[in-house]
Amino acid sequence: MTLRGRLTAAFLVVVLGPVLLGAFFVASTVTAVDRSRSTERLAVAASTVRTSVDALCQQLRATADAVALTGDPAVAAAQLVGRGLAAAVLVTDVTGRVTYASPDAPPTPWRDCSEPATASSGPVRALAARVDRRDPAGALLGTVAAAHLVDPAFVARLAAVTGVAVTLLDGGASAARFTHTTESREGRDAVLAAAGATSGERVTESTKGRYVRRIGPSTGQPLPLVLSVPSERPPMLHVTLAGVVVLAGLLAVFTAWRLARVTTRPLAELAGAVDRVAHGDLTARVPVRSHDELGRLAAAFNRMTRETGSYVAALTSSRDQLRGHLAVLGDTLASTHDLQRILRVILHSAIAATGARAGAVLLVEAGGVLVAQCSEGLDGRWPAGDPDGSQGLRVPVGVGVVGAVAATGEPQRGRREPADAPTGEPRCRTYVAVPFATPTGATTSSGGTTPGVATTPNGAATTIPGGERSLDEAGAPAAALGVLALYDRVGAAEFDDDDLDTLRTFAGHAAVAVENVRVHEEAQRLSLTDPLTGLWNYRYLRESIRREVERASRFGRMLSVLALDLDRFKDVNDTYGHAAGDTVLAEFARRVRGEIREVDLAFRQGGEEFVLLLPETDARGAAIVAERLGAAVRETPIAVEAYAGPIVVTVSVGIAVYPDHGSTGREVLEAADDALYAAKAAGRDTYRVAEARPEVPTREIPVPAGAVSPPDGLPRAGRPVQVPREPGGHARSESAAGVPESNLSGPAHARPDPADEPAATSADAARAGPDVARPGPGGGASSGPHPPRQSRGR
Repeated sequence: MTLRGRLTAAFLVVVLGPVLLGAFFVASTVTAVDRSRSTERLAVAASTVRTSVDALCQQLRATADAVALTGDPAVAAAQLVGRGLAAAVLVTDVTGRVTYASPDAPPTPWRDCSEPATASSGPVRALAARVDRRDPAGALLGTVAAAHLVDPAFVARLAAVTGVAVTLLDGGASAARFTHTTESREGRDAVLAAAGATSGERVTESTKGRYVRRIGPSTGQPLPLVLSVPSERPPMLHVTLAGVVVLAGLLAVFTAWRLARVTTRPLAELAGAVDRVAHGDLTARVPVRSHDELGRLAAAFNRMTRETGSYVAALTSSRDQLRGHLAVLGDTLASTHDLQRILRVILHSAIAATGARAGAVLLVEAGGVLVAQCSEGLDGRWPAGDPDGSQGLRVPVGVGVVGAVAATGEPQRGRREPADAPTGEPRCRTYVAVPFATPTGATTSSGGTTPGVATTPNGAATTIPGGERSLDEAGAPAAALGVLALYDRVGAAEFDDDDLDTLRTFAGHAAVAVENVRVHEEAQRLSLTDPLTGLWNYRYLRESIRREVERASRFGRMLSVLALDLDRFKDVNDTYGHAAGDTVLAEFARRVRGEIREVDLAFRQGGEEFVLLLPETDARGAAIVAERLGAAVRETPIAVEAYAGPIVVTVSVGIAVYPDHGSTGREVLEAADDALYAAKAAGRDTYRVAEARPEVPTREIPVPAGAVSPPDGLPRAGRPVQVPREPGGHARSESAAGVPESNLSGPAHARPDPADEPAATSADAARAGPDVARPGPGGGASSGPHPPRQSRGR
């Protein structure tokens, strides 16, 4: 998004935001005020209705009392009805028989003013008040009821008194039907629907813009009524507000576009000038059109371009200060152990400090070959035979420029034609290469033909003319660890002595970094290996068995664990001494390494106890390894210096397989240890396989299968073939020689089809022996029924 677009959007947000908020505020405020006022009107109307109905009930109750107190109820009732105090009077005796009823009385039953607040099952025809009629002695003679007719006129009077529309519901149980109403025909259905959707006496709004409230039936007001008032909101309020917002938006868009154009025009001119300067045109200028901030920015840019030339010269003098900063940076980087990252930082800093276009850091590897560990800017610089540099920068020590630098320990710089580049090195016009050796040596440096002086660790001064050399403690040139090489300085000028001194600083940091990484790797190796046997120690065993069990579980493979223990090793120490015992342990470890694959892991658990981890190996393969180890130790006694004869030792082996004998590394290791004790109990110099864990009972489901597909390829019924399986769902397999059948049950020892297994290599066949190289019935190696991997199990 351009700056003009961002400014336009920002202006629209600033302008339209308050407009939208204002419109929303006005609409919500008008609605809230209208609802509040309508709610107050309905509350006053409801109070008026209750007062009117209560006054009517009091009048009817007084009429009934007057009739009950007279001796002739018929005469009194006729007089009271004639005066309009009641529409009808009904007198009954104690048995409920009607003794007097006014002519033209409304049909019963009448709604009693004193009834509890419950819904009626029918429409309200009359409102009545009942009193008991007693004699002077107080005996009950019957009841007198005075009623008032509830008709449209009565509802109209309530509406006139309250000032709102009134609807009398049919029985009060539902708002779907009504008896009398003063609502207009257009809004009647909407009011009834809104009344039916609310409960209690809450105020709600109908779809026709009227506020509705239900009252009654309740104590003192037995009539189910619905009150409604029209909304007082201005018509078309939301449409008017939407029109105002749209008009304001159009005006804001035009204004924002105009302001953004006026604002971004000087910036566009400035961007064009900056682009010209980036391409080397320092004569670019920006017209100053005003005296505001943009005008001052244009004037500052013009002044900057004029002073850039002088700043270029000042940058040369500041390079020495940059070297000091880079030296501090190098000391910091030397304390880390990520060699690749350190070398990349050193190379990048060296290129930035010298103005080179490309460079590489090479380290001496086995075979006397310099191999590039990191490079920058070498694309397009390779010879015609390797245009993309796919073979990498590999130079033998003593060959070419960087090879000679590594061999002699002296830096080189110069100029050459790209076609004259030595074999294996990138093409360039100028170059500089500096060696770096172990930091324990002394370095001497000088520039040009002036002798340089450096201080050795013992404080003596060594003078070496003509360049830089690293000396070991004997005073001989130290072997170079690598070379730092840079190519093609910017401006086509050759690298000078200052660049050479800068590279010497970076080369020293690279040497420290390489040495620190090697020391760290050696310390890490020593922390995980046994110093006597060279095998992995118990600390690495715990990490490795967890990792191997997770890998076997993830890929559905097996893992065999062998626990080894030299028989009666204490007698060896007591008879020949601990030095002889150490020799026996070291020789035993050597023989163990000779009997296992490269992927297998050997550990010294402690004392004379050892552990082997055999990935992708089942119990049969582990048993073969155990037999070989026993034979390798038993058949060739261990010769110990300073003793007349060799020492004969044997080994006992316990075998456990994941997942047959445990679901975790700890469980499998404990199972192998239990099997080792079993081998010890069986007379030593043997092996035992751990007992398999009890399997979960399962039920076999026969699966029919056709032997041959029909010639026409169409599906049809065929004779089912029953595949025999062991309990637990695993195919039956023959037991391995020397391994009990009970110890080989389960999926880990099922023999796969030889056609499905990859052919074993000659090295694996020679190591595994004839039983593994030629699998046959009841013997050979197997990795179980899972799909085979690249390396075959024992």
